[in-house]
Amino acid sequence: MRKSIFYSILTLFVAAACTNSNDEKQVPDSASADQKVVKVTEASVYVTAKDTDLKLSAVGQFKFAEIGQPLETQPFVLIDPAKTFQTMEGIGAALSDAAAETFYKMPKDVQQQLLSAFYDKDEGIGYNFARTNIASCDFSSGSYNYVEENDAELKTFSVAHDEKYRIPFIKEAFNAADGKIKLFVSPWSPPAWMKDNNNVLKGGKLLDEYNQSWANYYIKFIQEYEKHGIPIWGLSVQNEPMAVQKWESCVYSATEERDFIKNYLGPALHNNGMSEKKLIAWDHNRDQVYQRATTILSDPDAAKYVWGIGFHWYEPWTGGDMQFENLKLVNDAFPETKLVFTEGCIEKYDAERVTEWWLGERYGYSMLHDFNNGTVAWTDWNVFLDENGGPNHVGNFCYAPAHANTQTGEVVFTNSYYYIGHFSKFIKAGAKRIAASSSRTDLESTAFINPDGSLAVVVLNRSEEEFNYSLMLNGKATVLKSLPRSIMTIIL
Repeated sequence: MRKSIFYSILTLFVAAACTNSNDEKQVPDSASADQKVVKVTEASVYVTAKDTDLKLSAVGQFKFAEIGQPLETQPFVLIDPAKTFQTMEGIGAALSDAAAETFYKMPKDVQQQLLSAFYDKDEGIGYNFARTNIASCDFSSGSYNYVEENDAELKTFSVAHDEKYRIPFIKEAFNAADGKIKLFVSPWSPPAWMKDNNNVLKGGKLLDEYNQSWANYYIKFIQEYEKHGIPIWGLSVQNEPMAVQKWESCVYSATEERDFIKNYLGPALHNNGMSEKKLIAWDHNRDQVYQRATTILSDPDAAKYVWGIGFHWYEPWTGGDMQFENLKLVNDAFPETKLVFTEGCIEKYDAERVTEWWLGERYGYSMLHDFNNGTVAWTDWNVFLDENGGPNHVGNFCYAPAHANTQTGEVVFTNSYYYIGHFSKFIKAGAKRIAASSSRTDLESTAFINPDGSLAVVVLNRSEEEFNYSLMLNGKATVLKSLPRSIMTIIL
């Protein structure tokens, strides 16, 4: 009933079609060369909203008409394609051991359903970016590494462990995305014997005598995966280098990470013909992102190897504040260095809460503001998990956009799947962010121009209020409705 009412309301929106020469908009010079002239006469709208049946649902097309100065009482979102910012690399999720193991416990038809849901650009949400772990992480069924004890020369290096589940799973994802995935890799811990606590778990630090061996370990991993036909786009230095976890972890101060990059990992990449691999530092929370960035990037001998600064959204010390201003500071201070969201998920899985709306809203809020503060790629944590929020060898069970029940063969898609899809399905690799300005705090917005010249505008409404607002572009507008607790993508 609510859905039909919504459609009825939408049909009442009236705007005249534009037919004059101003309908054609030239893409600004700062956009990529292959972007074309766009005739902006109407908008296609897709909506996900609480307490409705709308989930990435197409709700119609809306005409643009001339508009004058909007009144102060009139809500609007203004987009300005003449002002462009960062270029997008992609959106996706981690292809972890847990996701791979879950995948191969499902029937073949469900495996294809999952691949299509995430990687098909038409039937699904079009993921084109990914992460995977170097050796084990918490979302593995157990701890493992690729060399035998005390083999500092890495003569026994083998990824045979990954050939059972993870390597074939990653290949399946690549095939489902027509090969258009940029994959980066991250270690959680060196082998225990390389660390001062002799344990892959519970933090500890890399011993100085193994700096070169550990740098070579990344090289070996990349070489072995590429031998298996899996191209590696980039790598991060260390997952969460300031966290002492009960799972695989290793601690680096900012200066220790800087010196490891400068003296070992950076040179190892360059000396092995991998200078094109995108090296990402930090790979931890927003709270310390500027301190880490300025320590590493202010040293030219380290900075020359660093392509990007990665960050997560777990902010345990900040009272839930996501601290987007720290991203802006890094982006302003080091504009040539890319910002990458490398991990985030909702923790403490509870099967009774998988339908709660805030799960998706957290994704929408983070993605929109990360992009508005300069982020070029966004990586969810596990692409999907099992019915328990795992498998996980230390009981750190979490939510994912989809949970596949390995007992019944059923799949539950959480609201986060649809919220992520409002970005990943419509904002393509190579898109440039453009200016988007909202006249209301509760109408949060971001916008991009795609390589084909189409515009994608995302409007997030986390309030309980309904808004009729004008979407404005080059002196024209169309009137749209933002439902309470909703997200909408408008394609021009």
